[in-house]
Amino acid sequence: MNLKTTFDGLVLENPLMPASGPLVGDTEKLLFMKNAGCGAVVTKTISTKEPHIPKPCIYGDKQYVMNSELWSEHSIEKWIEEFLPEYQKEKDRPLIISVGYSKDDMEILIPLLDPFADAFEVSTHYVGTDLSVIAETVKMIRSHTKKPFYMKISPHIPNPAEFARMIKENGANGIVAINSLGPTMKIDIETRSILYGNESGFVWTSGPVIKNLALATVYAIKKAEPTLTVIGVGGIQSADDVIEFLLAGASGVQMLSGALIKGKQLYAKIISDLPKRLEAYGFASIEEVINTSLSNNVKYKANVPSLIEDKCIKCNICVHVCPYFAITMEDKISFDPNKCFECGLCVTKCPTDAITMA
Repeated sequence: MNLKTTFDGLVLENPLMPASGPLVGDTEKLLFMKNAGCGAVVTKTISTKEPHIPKPCIYGDKQYVMNSELWSEHSIEKWIEEFLPEYQKEKDRPLIISVGYSKDDMEILIPLLDPFADAFEVSTHYVGTDLSVIAETVKMIRSHTKKPFYMKISPHIPNPAEFARMIKENGANGIVAINSLGPTMKIDIETRSILYGNESGFVWTSGPVIKNLALATVYAIKKAEPTLTVIGVGGIQSADDVIEFLLAGASGVQMLSGALIKGKQLYAKIISDLPKRLEAYGFASIEEVINTSLSNNVKYKANVPSLIEDKCIKCNICVHVCPYFAITMEDKISFDPNKCFECGLCVTKCPTDAITMA
């Protein structure tokens, strides 16, 4: 099975990369990602200032991670004098260096890091929503490098399509979509206190809980600017998730929170799982997935649900969740066609697939 993906002159043996964050913060961690088999390696975001990070700073749940960590705790000098030269000795795949955040930061960082980078990822997380400000940052980056670079879009950017047009006009190669969602908050009722927050009480949320938002953003960007490279990130934790992002328009994907939730071995597992999952869905390669167009068969009239009796376990979940009070249980589940809105919720909630709207 051919897992290779190629974009902007970068050749990846498979589409999975780490996302910028705590798992790629020094040489040891970068080498772990290389040895796990990631198609490219991404660094933690390097900036010009020392971060002030509250401790503890990472909260993990089953479907999300909340994080008040900022950018790299190590200086630019540490990166260019130690981490990157050490990694270069064993580097055998593309290295994407993540940098942040402002135009002034880029003027300092890009020339220093350019000798080590195959490409750059540029976080816009703390620079607001003014696209003219981001445009100046994009111009500054392009003036200092010929390497590909990708602007990382945050969920608070109100118009991803306009963001895409702006960064393309000013010289960027593509977009990484999306950054973590926030501000968000974690409260402990027992202690009446805010957990894992910064001075304002806020944290940023990532992981499976933001996957559908990330998919929609990838899709919107690719629809608006088909020639831009999109790297999908946000909620990936399986080979199937990788395939979904590629179908939405991504040329590669990144993962961080899935590994924080399930463990660092998840990178190697996803890469190992990809061939059989591609085969299961009838794909012959990653390239074929990327080149597949999604259909969107919108309908405005459906059928009233019907019951497959031998699958029904009489759990009454459909009765309890129906927002239109159209489902009752007597001897068996029944649907009132005069009340049913054909919304389909019961179909998706049934644990045994006993309800159909075919």
